[in-house]
Amino acid sequence: MTEDERPLRIAMISYYLPSESKIGVGYQVHALANELARRGHHVDMYSPCAPVAGARYSHVHLPLTGPLRTFRFAFVMRARDLSSYDVLHAHGEDYWMWRRRVPVHVRTLHGSCFEEARHIRGVKEKLRMVLLGFSEVLASLVADRTVLISPQTRRWTPWVSTVIPNGVDAGVFAGGDAVRSDAPTVLFVGTWRGRKRGAELARIFSEQVIPRMPHATLRMVTQDAPEDLPPGVTVLGRLSDDDLAAEYRRAWAFCLPSSYEGFGVPYAEAMTAGLPIVATPNIGARYVTDEGLYGVLTPLEGLGDALALVLDDPERRERLTEASLRRAPEFDLTTVADRYEQVYRGGDRAG
Repeated sequence: MTEDERPLRIAMISYYLPSESKIGVGYQVHALANELARRGHHVDMYSPCAPVAGARYSHVHLPLTGPLRTFRFAFVMRARDLSSYDVLHAHGEDYWMWRRRVPVHVRTLHGSCFEEARHIRGVKEKLRMVLLGFSEVLASLVADRTVLISPQTRRWTPWVSTVIPNGVDAGVFAGGDAVRSDAPTVLFVGTWRGRKRGAELARIFSEQVIPRMPHATLRMVTQDAPEDLPPGVTVLGRLSDDDLAAEYRRAWAFCLPSSYEGFGVPYAEAMTAGLPIVATPNIGARYVTDEGLYGVLTPLEGLGDALALVLDDPERRERLTEASLRRAPEFDLTTVADRYEQVYRGGDRAG
């Protein structure tokens, strides 16, 4: 066995995991750790979240209560002895770990908290995001190798050159056996409130799409919607990966009109399932669709027209489906894991 084939001992840090959080970072970390463990690497996940059922990797539970948990978790991790590992791969909370603890310290920046602070509401939340933004900058200086999830997030850390996108498990989300709904159907995955703008999408769909296509429906994978919903809107709550994949295969188009996404994993999931993408031109949507080459980018005020045109035109949908399927391999989880293995072993320093 060569040095490049030797299984690695990997310590991963993530404040979020799917067991307790709906934050997309947790799902991405879980998927990557599972893939690396499947390849034979030993992966220990350090997190205040409970273990994820069925995970292939090991879990080190570090429970926290009280305020400022994300910042306190960073101090907890600073005190850990990680000297038995080959790689430390942090997805947050490693900014106090400036003393070398492992041969390779990798940090992935999942977007930019500075950028998110521009779009989030509330003075306290804006301040929290700014503080986390400074922690991201510090982390990029502390780590041996820092990775961005899209080129557009480089604005706040221009010295970082490596870009590895988030990954999608094609084994779960590929749409080869898709059976589309009889009724024109749009799928949304995100929050009703805040920067995902689920409420705005529901309003626009009801006011602008339903009058033109009375049988159309908007199916929303969200947990914070009110009970009183506009006409044509169905809320699905939180779904398992298998149930979510089934929704992608049933829909005619996918729409996530966020004001900000560092990447936007649901865009890539929908592409893998062969869905046309309709989005507002946030950072993540611009990257995943390659500035609209592989999807429809429109300002919020044009969203209703864009959705109606896609739903009403089979040829347009077919072209957008083909575009999604051409782009989707860029975000395949196996390719993403390959890239991280190269980083762990000292390669892939630029991207």
